[in-house]
Amino acid sequence: MTTPVPDAASLVGRYDEVRAHTESLAAPLSPEDQTVQSMADVSPTKWHRAHVTWFFETFLLAEHEAGFRPFGDQYWFLFNSYYEAVGPRFSRTERGVITRPGAHDVGVYRGNVDGRVRDLVETLDEGTLEKLLPTIELGFHHEQQHQELLLMDIKHVLSLNPLRPTYAGAPSQVAESDALGWVDVEGGLVEIGHQGSAFSFDNELPRHQTWLNPYRLADRLVTNGEWLAFMADGGYARPELWLSDGWAKVKAEGWKAPFYWEHLDGVWFEHTLSGTWPVNPGLPASHVSQYEADAYATWAGKRLPTEAEWEHAVTTAGPREVVGNLADAETFHPRAAGPADGSLRQVYGDCWEWTSSAYLAYPGFHPSEGAIGEYNGKFMSGQMVLRGGCALTPPGHARATYRNFFPPGARWALSGVRLADGGAPTPLAGATP
Repeated sequence: MTTPVPDAASLVGRYDEVRAHTESLAAPLSPEDQTVQSMADVSPTKWHRAHVTWFFETFLLAEHEAGFRPFGDQYWFLFNSYYEAVGPRFSRTERGVITRPGAHDVGVYRGNVDGRVRDLVETLDEGTLEKLLPTIELGFHHEQQHQELLLMDIKHVLSLNPLRPTYAGAPSQVAESDALGWVDVEGGLVEIGHQGSAFSFDNELPRHQTWLNPYRLADRLVTNGEWLAFMADGGYARPELWLSDGWAKVKAEGWKAPFYWEHLDGVWFEHTLSGTWPVNPGLPASHVSQYEADAYATWAGKRLPTEAEWEHAVTTAGPREVVGNLADAETFHPRAAGPADGSLRQVYGDCWEWTSSAYLAYPGFHPSEGAIGEYNGKFMSGQMVLRGGCALTPPGHARATYRNFFPPGARWALSGVRLADGGAPTPLAGATP
C-alpha cells in the first residue's frame, strides 16, 4: 500500500534525501574500508552503495527510461543481490574481491543513475507516476534497509582491525538496570498485520486474525548485567538450556558470550562503532542469536514472545508513536531503558527483538508479480522473526508490523531479548475477509 501520489518535485526531494543519507554514512570510511568483506554475511560498503543504485536502475530506469542502456553490463552482473529473474549474479561470499570498480567509481555510478532518475520522474505524467510510485517507494525503503546493513557490516569489518578504529558515536555512561517489570496483556481474538495507506512490505500483509491466550511481556530488554549472571551460572555450558541446533553451534563455534564480547585481564569488553569498552551492565545485551535468546529465556524460567504477541502488545501497551533510540540519535548502540512507567519500554530502537516465530507467510499472502516478488517471499524458510528496530535503523523505517528476519544462529545483527510469560498462543487459520 502507498500514500497519495506526491508531485514530482517532492518525490525527487525525497529521493535525494534518501540517497544523500547513504553517502553520509559512507563518508567517514576510506576506500580501503569500503572494499573489505570480513565474513560471508557481510557485504563491503561500496557494494551496498552500488547495489541500491542497481535497484533503481533495474526496476525503474530499465522499465521506463526511453532508450535505456545500463551504466555498465558488468555492473548489472556484479551488483545484483539475489534476483534470479533479472539474470546472473556474482557470488555473495566473494564480494570482497571486487576491487574494481573502486569506491570513487561507485560514486560516479550513483551520480549517473541519480541524474537519470530525476529526469525520468520530472518528465512523467501524473498517471504514469502513480503507477510507478510503489516501485519508487520500495526503492526508498530498500535503501534504508541497506543503510542499516552498511553500519552493521562495517562494525564487523572494523572489529577485526588490530588498530581498533572507531566509526562514530560515543560510549554510554555506565548504567545499572532497574528491576524488570511486566506488562499484562489480555489476549483474545486479535488482528495483526499492516493496515492503512502508509508503506509496508508485502510480508506484512494481509491483516488477519489470531487467537492469543492472556500473557505478559517484560517491560524492557534483558541487560548486559543480567546476561553476565546467565554466563556466571554456566549458561554457555549447560546443554539442557539449549535447543539441539543451538547447542551444536555453541560447541562448534566456541560461544562463551555475546558476539562482540572478549575477556581481557579478567574484564569483559564489548566492541562498538565508537570503540571497544568495558561491558556496561545497564545496557541491553546485544548481538545474540535466537538460539542464545531462547537459552537465556529457558534459564530465566520464561520464553520468547511470538511475533503476534509482540505486535499486539506494542499496539495496545506500547508507545503511540515510533520513537526511540534509532539511527538518527547517532548513538549507533543500545542505550539503557528509561524510567519504568507501567508500559513497554525500548520498543523501537536499541535492539531488534527475537521472537519464537518462524518467518512464514501470513494466511492469504501473495508475493508481488515479477522479479520484485523475490524480495521477501523466497526467504520464508529457515529464518526467525525479529521485531522493533535497532540503534542502526533509520527513522521512518520502523513500525509495529515490520517483520525482520534472520537465521536463528545469526549474531552480527544488532539483536536482543525481551522475555514473555504465560499464555500459549494458537493461530487461527484463515485471513480476515
